Amino acid sequence: MFYSLTSNLDGFFNLFRYITFRTGGALLTSLFIYLIFGGKFIHFVKNKFAQPIRKEGPQSHLKKQGTPTMGGVLMLISIFVSAMLWCNLNNGYVWIVLFTMFSFGLIGFIDDYFKVVHGNAYRGLSAKLRLLLQFIISGLVCYGIYKLMPNEFKTTITMPFLKNILWDLGIIYFVFVAFVIVGTANSVNLTDGIDGLASMTSITSFIVFLLVSYLIGRADYSLYLYLPYVPGAGEVTVLIGSIIGAILGFLWFNAYPAKIFMGDVGSLAIGAGLGVVSVITKNEFLLLICGAIFVAEALSVMIQIASFKIRGKRFFRMAPIHHHFELGGWSEQTVVMRFWIISVILALVALSSLKIR
Repeated sequence: MFYSLTSNLDGFFNLFRYITFRTGGALLTSLFIYLIFGGKFIHFVKNKFAQPIRKEGPQSHLKKQGTPTMGGVLMLISIFVSAMLWCNLNNGYVWIVLFTMFSFGLIGFIDDYFKVVHGNAYRGLSAKLRLLLQFIISGLVCYGIYKLMPNEFKTTITMPFLKNILWDLGIIYFVFVAFVIVGTANSVNLTDGIDGLASMTSITSFIVFLLVSYLIGRADYSLYLYLPYVPGAGEVTVLIGSIIGAILGFLWFNAYPAKIFMGDVGSLAIGAGLGVVSVITKNEFLLLICGAIFVAEALSVMIQIASFKIRGKRFFRMAPIHHHFELGGWSEQTVVMRFWIISVILALVALSSLKIR
């Protein structure tokens, strides 16, 4: 809104034309919305939407029984309001990211609601139905991106550390994109099992793509760094700013001991948003580096299931892998801090790939 209102004004209002200025404004807006309304929101959902706790998990988690969930609802509201104020609303990529996050968030909301109603962490939507809905949404999103993307990049992918190499996947690209979005969404969802873990690791990944989206949206920077130039993608930077601000606001209340959980409504939305941003910026494989924590969490679950079916026993003490370390003696705060340190290192490696080409 601010972008449109100030487009014909000069002087001080020129600031609203700059992506960097609006990104900072978007971040602070979503952050303060959550900080201002977070306490009231927690009071509203308390005793109405309490998070069911897995009884076979670490015993220290049992004391969290009754902690309100669905904190992701206010997160999405903060992102939406901030985006409406600071983004160029004529930009198609902005609406694609918002559509993806709210659609996956709706799936998560329904899943959370059923879990709360039944008082059981396993009584949400069936896994098959969740995946079916997620792939349908991802297919629509992929088509939208395909229509907006420049012709030379419609079905191509790039690789970190390699320059001037574009691999055209053809029709397979649609399947690839769907798996990127769905896989990232569910990986972040699996990571959301300890206070602050999914939030802190998501922020570092989003910071990477905040910089990447800004660079590929500029012809001069993208040419210098051998990145694909995607006109209009720079506006996604502003939206990512609002996402980071909302996560920071949530983290204020989610830091140990958590006063509220984000729930599937938050984790699926964040993960899907991260996945679709990587697709828009043509850096899907960069997500494997900066988001390696999410990959490890998902792989640990798959390894655990395969091991139990093939060998009849567990490979890890418990999956996802953060619970493995908890049962190994690490405190919850230690797991979060060490995983976050790893994610910061991975983010730096991912950013270095932009120059090392």
